[in-house]
Amino acid sequence: MKPAKFEHQRMASLDEAVKALGNAEGETRVLGGGQSLGPMMNLRLAQPDVVLDLSKVEGLDGIEETGNAIRVGARVSHARIEDGEVPGKTGDYMQFVATGISYRSVRNRGTIGGSVAHADPSADWPSALLALGGSVTAAGGNGIRTVSLDGFTVGPFSTGLGWDEILTGFELPVLGTDANWGYYKVNRKPGEFADAIGAVTLGVEARAVCGATESAPFRVTEIEERLASGVQEVSIAEVRDILDRYDAGFDDYELQIHAVALSRAVQGAFA
Repeated sequence: MKPAKFEHQRMASLDEAVKALGNAEGETRVLGGGQSLGPMMNLRLAQPDVVLDLSKVEGLDGIEETGNAIRVGARVSHARIEDGEVPGKTGDYMQFVATGISYRSVRNRGTIGGSVAHADPSADWPSALLALGGSVTAAGGNGIRTVSLDGFTVGPFSTGLGWDEILTGFELPVLGTDANWGYYKVNRKPGEFADAIGAVTLGVEARAVCGATESAPFRVTEIEERLASGVQEVSIAEVRDILDRYDAGFDDYELQIHAVALSRAVQGAFA
């Protein structure tokens, strides 16, 4: 299929993009790598009146370590992360996640910022970055603001971005050399969207995330507390009991596969 008629505007700068978004009439979507929005438009699941293309905007594709944070621009592709451009232990974790996203042709074009802003519940980055911690930077009519990744994804295809804001990048923690992490997803074959995601990092704090839910990924505080106390294994049955106490809307099968994903993520952190 082909998309419905729309106006394509290639932005020359971030300021121009923010101004165009604020002044746009009708439904307006921001285009990063186009690997999510493009197929949705082709299927007419999304029918924006205007598409603002950020592919030529400078300053959104940097990767820089500054003290205790790593700054990753919104337009950094999955492929660059897969190729090890993010440094250190944080980069090792992100490289593992990126390698499992779709196929190389998609990773060459798809961007980390586009994935998080799009907020598909089954996508990797919303869950993986929530487990890592840090913040999102966004530009809008009132300037630049920083938003914690905790609670940034609020539901399916819904984030904490304002209507006139563009996601510009991330400030992520530097995991020390002694930090551990585990990431596991349940999907029918490599490259497909996940049916369940478990993500765990053990850096300055313990973080454990249940992702690929029908809504937003969420932190599982009881597992985090166990990990912080020194526990190195949580059985599938234990995770299942813990998740059953959350109001996640899982049926019996979904509860099982999410328990498997999170238990194996914990196991992977200590492998």
